[in-house]
Amino acid sequence: MTDRPTFPKSRQDALDKTRKRDRKRPEAISEAIKDYIAQKRLRPGSRLPQEAELISLLGASKGTVREALKSLETQGLIATRTGPGGGAFIDSVPEQRAVELLGNYFFFKDLSIRDIYELRILLEPEMVAACIGRMDEADFVRLEEKMTWYARQPATIEEAHRQRIKELEFHLVLVEICPNPLLAFVCRFMIDLLMNLTVCKKIYDQPNTELREVGRSYQLRLIEALQNGDGETVRAVTYQHMCAAQRLMEEQEAVVERRFLRVGSNDVPPDQPLSPELQALSSIITKH
Repeated sequence: MTDRPTFPKSRQDALDKTRKRDRKRPEAISEAIKDYIAQKRLRPGSRLPQEAELISLLGASKGTVREALKSLETQGLIATRTGPGGGAFIDSVPEQRAVELLGNYFFFKDLSIRDIYELRILLEPEMVAACIGRMDEADFVRLEEKMTWYARQPATIEEAHRQRIKELEFHLVLVEICPNPLLAFVCRFMIDLLMNLTVCKKIYDQPNTELREVGRSYQLRLIEALQNGDGETVRAVTYQHMCAAQRLMEEQEAVVERRFLRVGSNDVPPDQPLSPELQALSSIITKH
């Protein structure tokens, strides 16, 4: 059997460096295009130079430029259009899309309610305080309108769940007003996690009078402090609100987990049949 030919070590090292450089070439071109966008202060909707001009400007091959543009399109920074008037145009990543992508990153990180509230306790008081002096009457009406959804005890499980979501939407109103885009985004992301984590959804399906009443009480005090422009009270009330919410949510999390452990995956009560989706998954698992 003939041995596979090998290069001398020095030449092999040179080939490895070339391969690495070739792999990084589209990345370098992507970064160069980003620099061009920043230097020219291009905004969403602005058009990039045509492909031939980019090839000339960047000193790169057609394939490399196309790969770089495809990478930027995947990132959501540009959008390409075909046909007359087509080309590559600057695009902006929608905030909700960015939140979803970041949520996907944490999908297998086993985030807990404590993880989320440890950060909310630190950041949300500053986020809300930043809204002072930036709110008009319409903003306060929006906050009060959210609160009408959970002014009374829920009559059904569906209503209980909806009330919890509306309580979180109260804070999203403030996120939209916050002038610090990074602070607002991080706070929005944490609220999105609380809306969509499986354990949170299970908690929201359980009527919880204390969680509703305590949250509403803090929010009423928060509105008054915001109207008075009292930053110290705004921070204090928001901090206390987050601490109380963490305590109540963790208590409910423990209840949900105990119930799950007691029921077990193979011991579903007769009054809680498997959903069609779970039935389908179970049949697939059984077959394999």
